[in-house]
This record gives sequence, structure tokens and C-alpha cells, in this order.
Amino acid sequence: MDTLKVRDAKDVEEVVRAAIANEQPLEIIGHGSKRSIGHAMATNAVLDISALNAVTSYEPNELIVTLQAGAPVADVLSLIDAKNQQFAFEPINTAPLLGTPASGTIGGMIAAGLAGPRRIKAGGARDHLLGAHAVSGFGDSFKTGGKVVKNVTGYDLCKLLAGSWGTLSVMTEVTLKVMPKPEAERTLLLRGLDDATANKAMTAALGSPYDVSGAAHLPKSVLRTRTDGLGDIASQGEAVTALRLEGITASASHRAGSLRELLAPFGAATLIEDAVSSVLWATIRDVLPFAAGSALGACPVWRIVCPPASGAALGTQLARETGGDVIYDWGGGLIWAALPPKADAHAPSVRQRADAVGGHAMLIRAAEDVRRGVDIFHPQAPGVAALSERVRASFDPKSILNRGRLRRATA
Repeated sequence: MDTLKVRDAKDVEEVVRAAIANEQPLEIIGHGSKRSIGHAMATNAVLDISALNAVTSYEPNELIVTLQAGAPVADVLSLIDAKNQQFAFEPINTAPLLGTPASGTIGGMIAAGLAGPRRIKAGGARDHLLGAHAVSGFGDSFKTGGKVVKNVTGYDLCKLLAGSWGTLSVMTEVTLKVMPKPEAERTLLLRGLDDATANKAMTAALGSPYDVSGAAHLPKSVLRTRTDGLGDIASQGEAVTALRLEGITASASHRAGSLRELLAPFGAATLIEDAVSSVLWATIRDVLPFAAGSALGACPVWRIVCPPASGAALGTQLARETGGDVIYDWGGGLIWAALPPKADAHAPSVRQRADAVGGHAMLIRAAEDVRRGVDIFHPQAPGVAALSERVRASFDPKSILNRGRLRRATA
């Protein structure tokens, strides 16, 4: 396979134009950490942007950072952490789940658009992407957005690039909003709840005035084997429902006390704080109970997004029918499901149940032979699919960029 390593945006333009002339599709990679997500691409040429790894500018007082797309996520997180700042959408580190050594690049983070537990409060990756420089499938550079939080000039193409999995353009530089880290973090833990009752508890917490920034439930079956990061939290062998509050210390503590009273009908809540709480939420964010090296590491993993009120019923049905395990995040609106092989046998049921509640399901991890036989991304309704294709063609009419990643090849 030919690997074309570019040094700047001009190199990217030249590579894409050459690919168009030669009718040679390109696979776009940074560190390749998410390469196993999606369908195998119809190409033997790789466009490697990992050398575009500079921090163009960082203005902590303005809460913005501009980075080249190949900048390592781990390095950027260290940079902003030194100023006590963060990406509020909590980008997922997919490396443990996928069994890859690297945590990926900023471009891959935006292209995937996967957000962590704080998504319910802070929004997703696209809500924090202020601007981008990219090269389209025409081989032309373009710019969208800017370096201010409010920018309404023209179409908001940032919303399209986030979550497009590299099928619309090659991002070369992005500007992101950063936020101050909270002074304190408090998490209430309810134990022993079944999925339906936990769903009700999370709904009550999220509907309260106490500004909950995380609501997740780990059923008992998920905790049957030790998971690094959970420690004593899982030692009692009971299901755990976690509710996070953040802010200045006095506020977080007061709200935690009030929320504990509100949740008293669901049981006595225990409290964990700061570092211990942070480790728990990192474990939930990165789905560590299903990590590649864990007891469930051989299971295909689905990511199912649905209305929170439907989460418990959907997750319980899947676990019962397949013998698999589930984790609930976003108050029940996000279900991670580790279902026994083969995933292709479960795909129709997963998709049918997600469709029935207005949700969608994506196969995040599976062996390559399974991926070949399953639609990785949830099939779109005909009208939406036609619109998506028109949008894609307006950026990349020759389908040069990541051809075949989003759709399974048909005979």
C-alpha cells in the first residue's frame, strides 16, 4: 500500500488532485487509531497527515486553541490541562476499546465526533468546533468558521465536518473552544438498582435543578470481573448508578446533598469526590469494562443512541436475547452493548429495536469478517440517504476521500 505523508496543506491539495487525475481513492489517516471503525476502504493509497501536528495558537484567556489536524490528542489534552482547561465534550479515547496503541489525532477526534458523558450538558464535538481549514475532494482548500464563539457568516460547514469520518474533506487545521476545568467534582452512587429503576433515577436527577453533568448505569453483570479504575466502587458486586455534579466546591457539595435527598426513594446514595470520581467517569467514557484486553474484549461492541426514556427497555431486551452486557450513559440515551460473537447474527435485532424507538446503532468493534457482512453505520431512511449523498458529492464528486468507509459494498 502506498503511503503519502504530507507536510502542509499545499501538499494535501497536490495529493488529492493527483488522486483525482489517476482515479485513485485515498484513505485518510493520522495515527490510525480508529482505522478499524467502519468498512474497509476501496483503496490501496493512504494519505498520512500525522506530520501536520503543530499547535498553531493557544489563547487560554480567549478559551480557544487552533491546531493542525495531525496533532496528537494526548499532547493537546496535556497542553490545555496545564492551564486548567479541558474539552468540555470529553472526547473518548477509543484506544482501549479497539486495542490500538495510540489515542489518535485531533482530526480523527473531530471526524469521529464521539463525545463522552458530559455530552448531555455541554454538547458534542461539533458544538465546540469553531472553525476549520480543509481540502475538498476537488483538491481545493477552503475555510469555514473562525476564531470566535459566535460566527454566522455563510453555512456552518463545521457541523458537517464533525462526524463525517473523513468522507467530505481532509481537515488540515481546526479551531476549538476550550473551557475551564471545574474546581470540584462530586459523584453520587446508588447501588443495586435494576436497569429500569436506574433509568428512573437518572431521569429524576437530570430533570432536577442541580445541574447534573453525568448520568450512567453499570449493571451487575458488567462488574462481575475487575475493571481497572473502578476499584472499590465495584467491589460489592452490585449494579452502580452514577450521577455527577461539577462546579465550585461549595456549589457542587451543596447540590450533591440536595440531590441525595431527592434520590432517597431509590436508596441511600454514597459520595465519591474529585480524583476518585474522575477515574470512574474516565472508565465510563472510554468503556473500559469492554476494553480489548478485558474479559469481554472478544465481543463485538455496539454503540446505540436512543431516547433516554427508552434506554433501559432496549438495553435489557438486548442483554436478555443475546446473553450480552450493556452500559448506559447519557441518562440512558447512550447504550454500549458487548454482544457475543457473531455480531452479524445480532445485527437485525439491534437495528430493529433501535429503529422502533427512533434511535440508531453503530458497530464500533468487530472482527474484519464480521464487519464485511454488516452495515457498520445505521442505514438511513431513503430521503435522508439521498440528501447525505448530495452533500457528499458537493464536497467530493469523485468519491476520492475514504471511499466505502460509511457504506458496505454491494455485489
